[in-house]
Amino acid sequence: MATPPAPGPGLPGAFSGSQGQAGREVNTASLCRIGQETVQDIVSRTMEIFQLLRNMQLPNGVSYHVATHQDRQGKLQEHLRQLSVLFRKLRLVYDKCNENCAGLDPVSMEQLIPYVEDESTKHEDHSLANQLRLASEERREIVEKLKQKNQHLKQIMDQLRNLIWDINAMLAMRN
Repeated sequence: MATPPAPGPGLPGAFSGSQGQAGREVNTASLCRIGQETVQDIVSRTMEIFQLLRNMQLPNGVSYHVATHQDRQGKLQEHLRQLSVLFRKLRLVYDKCNENCAGLDPVSMEQLIPYVEDESTKHEDHSLANQLRLASEERREIVEKLKQKNQHLKQIMDQLRNLIWDINAMLAMRN
């Protein structure tokens, strides 16, 4: 039995294209991870493109080096090509995720959270509810006391303002 040749520069890889996908099934979680990495690559490439654009000089009559300009333009074209490839990869991952999730029926998030209820948690829930009720009542009483104190302070400030007004008026009449 002969072993298949190793993939090289002229031979297609064992896991490239749809041939590799048929040989092994990729789960949705790993597809999402690949998609996340692809998005991160897209963002970093986009930042590199903006960096290159910022460093490029506009041809506004100032002499510039043609070789430098051509080099930067080549880099920009390469980054744009790679960005296009990354977007196509992201589209493939997105389509594959949708294909994998098409047969699933939606489940509410509450059902996905494991929850075991026993007698001790029921007792804790009742005691917690009582503590919350007591804390709420206590807070309400404190707020009411603060409102009364604020009202009293406002009355004192009004009386002081009137007293100062009267004193200023008497001093003005004396002069």
